[in-house]
Parts: sequence; structure tokens; C-alpha cells
Amino acid sequence: MDMHLTGKTAIVTGASRGIGLAVTRALVAEGARVVAGAREITPELKALVAQSDVLAVEVDLTASDGPAELVSAATFAYGGLDVLVNNVGAVRPRVDGFLAVTDDDWAATLAVNFLAAVRTTRAALPRLLERGAGSIVTVSSVNAFLPDPLVIDYSAAKAALSNFCKSLSKQVGPQGVRVNTVSPGPVTTGLWLADDGVAATVALATGASAGDVAEQAAGQAATGRFTHPEEVADLVLFLASDRAANITGADFRIDGGLVSTL
Repeated sequence: MDMHLTGKTAIVTGASRGIGLAVTRALVAEGARVVAGAREITPELKALVAQSDVLAVEVDLTASDGPAELVSAATFAYGGLDVLVNNVGAVRPRVDGFLAVTDDDWAATLAVNFLAAVRTTRAALPRLLERGAGSIVTVSSVNAFLPDPLVIDYSAAKAALSNFCKSLSKQVGPQGVRVNTVSPGPVTTGLWLADDGVAATVALATGASAGDVAEQAAGQAATGRFTHPEEVADLVLFLASDRAANITGADFRIDGGLVSTL
């Protein structure tokens, strides 16, 4: 299916690995020009830059001026903007419980999982409104509506993020800009499976193996497995395109049937 994205300009945050890298690859494959924002330019992202129309921007999106810096780089390079994919995020399991989560922990979690998207959207929105069309797709989480004390601050930040996107969709929809969210369950990325990921952190605290923790989490889904980054990217791509021209203010779960209600 042609997504009609050839020649479009997109910004993807958290683009150096995982879901963000998969989204960047998918957009490039559809003929889009991508400005890939990341704190670290990984070898995988460098390879993509060498092979395709991707501009990698090393930027800290938790800094108050980082998002505006990223959008300025996109505008300077390509002169406009059609798609924004807010993907950057991070989670740290709170194995010692709520009382161990400090103010600094809360601030850091909100900065990367909520404020980064708010600030990037604020910087990008005027460019989208100038064109009278555009799409903002934000990667939220099933934890936005499936609160978990193990990730209590992450759950709260993602709930705020999804609420923000729904509110914004009502304001800018009449001006031609669509705003949607994608809410994955566990995904086969470093966030879950790296040496310092969720599975390993929980395993260290409980005495289990990381493999067992991941297997137990996967078993909670009806499909019995984690989602792959490329599957999330396909959904993001559809929402970014005009194939989804009358979809806005919506959230799409991709969790293998993990959430059985709502």
C-alpha cells in the first residue's frame, strides 16, 4: 500500500534504536525525508544516514531547549514539516517501591516521557499549521491506562502524555493537524531486554533470571509474545499518512491482547 509519504518531511525522536529506529527506517522506505533526533547517534543510525535521506541530530530532548533545536535543524534542512513522531522515552523499574522514588526521579521521568513530547510538539506545531495539514503520532504505553506500581512514575507520565495528545487533537483538528497515540505493551527492544532493561532489573531484585521475567511478561499477552519494533512502526506509519486522514484523537494499542478490557 502506497502511504503517500514520498517527499514528506518527518521528525522522529528517540530515533537511534528500538521503536524510533524502526519508525525511521519505515519512513525512509516510503520515500520520506527524516530528521532523526537522538541523544546518541548509534552505528545503526549512522548506517541509515549513509544510505538514505536521513539527517541525524544529536540532541538532549530532556533539556528545555533541545526540542526547539531539533525542529530548527529540520526547518533549516528541509524548509518545512509534515510529520512528527514523538517516540523518546525511558523507564526504570521501581523495585524498592513508591517511597524510594525521589523528587529527582519523578522530574527525570516526567522530563523524558512527557515534557520532551510537549516541548517538541510545541516547537513543531507552527510548522504543521503553516501547511494546514500534518500528523503528530506519539508513542505512549499501555501503562497509561494499566497502572503498575513497578513503574509508578512511568505510568503517571504516560497517562499525562496520552491525555495531552487527546486534548491537543481537539484544538488543532479543525486546522488540519491530526494527533494520535500508539500504546505498545512490551516490545523486543533494549528497554525491556538490554542488560540494564526491565527484565534484568526485575530479575536482579527477585532472584529470577532475566529470561524468565521476560517470558512471564510475554505470557500475559494473548499471543504469548512481545511486539516487535517493526510492528509498532507499521502502525505509526499508517497514522502518519493520509491513509488515516479522518483519524485523530485516537489511541491504538499494540500489545498482543495484553489488555483485555477498554
